[in-house]
Amino acid sequence: MLTSSSTTVNNLPLKRRLCFLLKLVCFVSSVLIFCEFLIYYVVIFQCRWPNVKGGAHMSEKETSASVLKAIILADTHLLGEIKGHWLDKLRREWQMERSFQTALWLLQPDIVFILGDVFDEGKWSSPQAWADDVRRFQKMFKHSIFTELVVIAGNHDIGFHYEMTTYKVNRFEKVFNFTSGKLITRKGINFVLVNSVAMEGDGCAVCRTSEAKLVALSHKLNCSLQKPNHSNKRCSDVEKLPASEPILLQHYPLYRKSDAECTGEDSAPPEEINIPFKEKYDVLSQEASQKLLWWFQPRLILSGHTHSACEVLHAGKIPEISVPSFSWRNRNNPSFIMGSITPTDFSLQKCFLPFESTVFTIYCAAGALLVILVLAHVQLLTPPFYFAQRLISKHKAV
Repeated sequence: MLTSSSTTVNNLPLKRRLCFLLKLVCFVSSVLIFCEFLIYYVVIFQCRWPNVKGGAHMSEKETSASVLKAIILADTHLLGEIKGHWLDKLRREWQMERSFQTALWLLQPDIVFILGDVFDEGKWSSPQAWADDVRRFQKMFKHSIFTELVVIAGNHDIGFHYEMTTYKVNRFEKVFNFTSGKLITRKGINFVLVNSVAMEGDGCAVCRTSEAKLVALSHKLNCSLQKPNHSNKRCSDVEKLPASEPILLQHYPLYRKSDAECTGEDSAPPEEINIPFKEKYDVLSQEASQKLLWWFQPRLILSGHTHSACEVLHAGKIPEISVPSFSWRNRNNPSFIMGSITPTDFSLQKCFLPFESTVFTIYCAAGALLVILVLAHVQLLTPPFYFAQRLISKHKAV
């Protein structure tokens, strides 16, 4: 009988240690699940599709039928085998995958546009490295048949103009079905895809082909916008497109001197905002910018490349939105654009992703609390409750 009692007493510390260990595992698991899964739902759940004119008075069925819900993001920069560290690659790609998949599940867009620089090393990657990068991209950005994904070429995908070759362009086009000067029409809305790297204006083979397609498409769109009773022989045999002013989608922004006029929490940092932009490198040349404005007279231009947000007006009436990077490697506060678009109007809303600093703070606070709990358990640190209890006991004794 005494032996049984002593065994029970000896087992008590072991049970307490196991119980404490189980609590620690639950605590660590809860923090990991929140920071790596739930936080994306908590943050993106707060984003709402913007209303367009008349949208508030439409029924849900009418809105779904007439308004195109589009997500626009840019500069994912999937790291390659040359410059990408495996841990950095693993972390950034996990963050982007969770954000993208969460956004698709919560927001259910009709179409997603990625405005170039999908890869970081596409401009020099080998065929094997390219195939590996494409496989990882398709896993991260997988989507249902009810959502269309459209990808634009950027300088990191096919190289800057002096690195761009027909082979790299064809390789990109084969995977993403992208062609400069390609028109995508959805719900009566015209989107023009531009290979802005090919807008160098020096007559290179890729540049000539790209510009010729853009000019031909411009002619079609301009003919389609003319009134039915307007007589024009040049338009008599042209295929008619929906009479909707186009939206330009490209990687490089149109020409602007710098980001000095850009404002907002995700605009360029103060130390960069006044740095002059270099034509054909940071932005398109003035000549190429004027060509695109003259050819298409777009109602909206969406671009990436700078990794920071900016909104400018061209010719005093045509808005251009520079979409910031979608990768935490490029900024602490990534985001994407949500657009509600009709053939005659549009409304845009920004959706921020979880701040990396917030996740880091949660991990640091959890780590500090974990250390305190462990020290208290092994009695190297007096728990606050017992410390206060001792103080009260001493006070009563006095």
